[in-house]
Amino acid sequence: MFFDYYYLILVVPTLLLSLWAQIMVKSAFAKYSEIPCSRKFTGQDAAALLLRANRISNVRIEQVGGSLTDHYDPSKKILRLSGPVYGKNSIAAVGIAAHETGHALQHAQHWGPLVLRTGLVPLANIGSSIGPWLAIAGIFFSMPLLINIGIIFFGCAVLFYLVTLPVEFNASSRAMSLLRDNNVLSNDELKGVRKVLTAAALTYVASALTAIASLLRLILISRRRQ
Repeated sequence: MFFDYYYLILVVPTLLLSLWAQIMVKSAFAKYSEIPCSRKFTGQDAAALLLRANRISNVRIEQVGGSLTDHYDPSKKILRLSGPVYGKNSIAAVGIAAHETGHALQHAQHWGPLVLRTGLVPLANIGSSIGPWLAIAGIFFSMPLLINIGIIFFGCAVLFYLVTLPVEFNASSRAMSLLRDNNVLSNDELKGVRKVLTAAALTYVASALTAIASLLRLILISRRRQ
């Protein structure tokens, strides 16, 4: 009988880290969503101000459903903010809006890591959906070529997660600078933003570690079966 102890040793700890990261970001967001910023900015106000301050006029700001679903769509040049961010005056809302504005600035400047991540999206989608199954099928049917193809495909998805880290860290760094340089928040309020963005960054770190652990698991299983 085959027992997948690689999953227990490698993947489960990263899944627990991901769960903890999700709890942390939701806790930080909930806390600082209840603290209004002194200048009465909503997330939409802050994003519009920061875009204007950087002479970006071709990016639309739209509201999107859900919570913590905020993102910047480089293909359509749309900055999408969730309800709790778009129309709410809070430190968390302004901080997240500034983070997404940071992505818009990356796009406007053709910042290398963002360009690379955008280009990896199709391969990452394919790799994450079929890569592991191809590798498992190759292991089951003792087909080394199929195993290698699956691992390569999934490796593209792992690369996407790794490239995402500098993209997200840089967007958060830009957000802090934008809010400070444009006098949107006070120094004390910026401390709250930093806590929210740091908690959010941890979720990306956890996702990357889970992807790496899953890839390593596939490689080790394939070698063990061979």
